[in-house]
Amino acid sequence: MRITRTGGGHGRRTATLATTVLTASALLLTGCSSDDDSDTDANGNITLTVADFGQFGYKEAGLFAKYHELHPKITVKEETTAVEQDYYPKLLQQLNTGSGLADVTGIEVGRIKEVVDTQAGKFADLSKTINVSDWVSWKEKQATAKDGTVIGAGTDIGPMSLCYRKDLFQKAGLPSDREAVAKAVAGGWEDYLKLGEQYKKKAPSGTYFMDSASAMYNAVVSSSAQQYYDADGKPVYKDSPSVQQGWNLAAEAAGKKLTQGLPQFTDAWTAALRKGTVATVACPAWMAGQISVNSGDSFKGKWDISRAPGSTAANWGGSFLAVPKSGKHVKEATELVKWLTAPEQQAAVFKAIGVFPSNKGAYELADVKNAKLPYFSDAPIGQIYAEEAKSIPEAVLGAKDGVIKDTISNQINNMEKRGTKPADAWKAATDSIDKALG
Repeated sequence: MRITRTGGGHGRRTATLATTVLTASALLLTGCSSDDDSDTDANGNITLTVADFGQFGYKEAGLFAKYHELHPKITVKEETTAVEQDYYPKLLQQLNTGSGLADVTGIEVGRIKEVVDTQAGKFADLSKTINVSDWVSWKEKQATAKDGTVIGAGTDIGPMSLCYRKDLFQKAGLPSDREAVAKAVAGGWEDYLKLGEQYKKKAPSGTYFMDSASAMYNAVVSSSAQQYYDADGKPVYKDSPSVQQGWNLAAEAAGKKLTQGLPQFTDAWTAALRKGTVATVACPAWMAGQISVNSGDSFKGKWDISRAPGSTAANWGGSFLAVPKSGKHVKEATELVKWLTAPEQQAAVFKAIGVFPSNKGAYELADVKNAKLPYFSDAPIGQIYAEEAKSIPEAVLGAKDGVIKDTISNQINNMEKRGTKPADAWKAATDSIDKALG
């Protein structure tokens, strides 16, 4: 799903930019819809199209096939766009023209505020179908319009952790046990950078402590309730403490050459994972799938997962499923969304690809509660992510969160790769953002 998901938003599933590398099975099972896909045939059979981005995990978990078994007259067809930044403009165009929309459409958390504020009337109200209290408290609030209508059912969230190569840590003389690593960064992302400086002193040739400073920046900002906007909808990113902290840490990481300077989800980033040159990755729940797919079998068991730096929980990413009112089968599509986001199905997706449920009912199911990731040295991810999810702050979202985050991330990359001075990079970022905000 994600394997990406982080598109314009707080992340993958939002992340710096979100893009995804699909598994072979996902590619084989992904299709493109046509105007006739939603028509009912002579025997009363219908096809529901689900448009999403990255890797939502429904194919991998076998859920579309299972739904067809439960509802023989309904076939579900998935239409996937790998990169969320390609997906979202197309979705807006379809909403504005009123044509080409799927029966069910995915919306990334970094876009949900803008959709709620400007397009809510074009989606079915899911509050009459789903029980909003089933989700973590802040999740459905993100998809709730001023009139109380809920346009999106939560799929996943992105509680934060730290993914690291324990073999590289050992070679660099650093602690490699996950509890020891957690202790080493317990003071926060400042401690993480100190650990990076230690790593650099004895780093195995050709390796880097982190993939990108922009990823760390996003993790820092994601731990704060106030990020880019205030509660009144005013952009406050220039004065936001979390943005300032994240920017300063990113500038420090770039200046000390602790990063390989690879924007996540780019070809160069996936190549670095495959070659094994990255020692740590800021790791929301869905990122584990990205790493395992791109690193490949040769690095299985060499990765591990520890708690995220610091004591403040963070959420990076997460998405929603929405039902356009213009669909030919709104009732059936709504029932599909309800089923896909129920605890059992979210647990199945978590088991299949590691994205963490937003439905609290899934947390006590065995596939979540007892989950371990063999690829990551049997890390107890069910426990790690569930504990993190309990204390994630309710972030204030803004209409242009994605634009702001992506613009800042691009300038952080310029500091890493081009040596742009922090003051110049910040000015370039703010000038571009102010122009975009109007």
